[in-house]
Amino acid sequence: MSYVFDNSPLSSLFKNYYRNRFPSLWQRFDQLVAAGGLVSTREAFREIEDGPIESLVEWAKNNRALFATPTPEEGAFVARIYAVPHFQQNIEQKKLLRGGRVADPFVIARAACENKTVVTNEVKKPNAVKIPNICEHFGVDCMSLEEFMEAEKWSF
Repeated sequence: MSYVFDNSPLSSLFKNYYRNRFPSLWQRFDQLVAAGGLVSTREAFREIEDGPIESLVEWAKNNRALFATPTPEEGAFVARIYAVPHFQQNIEQKKLLRGGRVADPFVIARAACENKTVVTNEVKKPNAVKIPNICEHFGVDCMSLEEFMEAEKWSF
């Protein structure tokens, strides 16, 4: 299985699972990355750059190829997402005013266009505009970080 990671599960991994304390997790993670089973988007890279987790920022810069620029097909899919009036709320007004990044629709679009599964820490909520809600609407597979580890049969 191949995955498109949102910023949130990457942040969780780098913040909570220290490489020196969880070597077998990181060995499997690095193998998945090397095999091309894990990708993300340019917009997630920008969120990471703006974030406080230095080890993640450094890792992202060293793995820049994982964070692809959206294709025209992905851009068209993002337009489909925002053609749904309810999903327009996904762009938070505060982020717009501060020049913040909005990676969610691009993560979903990449997964949809490449037949991959989104991995996010966001949780589906009734009538929400979270990644799992949008994925469900468009039939895109989506899972949590823990579900990702289960799918990969990781146990530590």
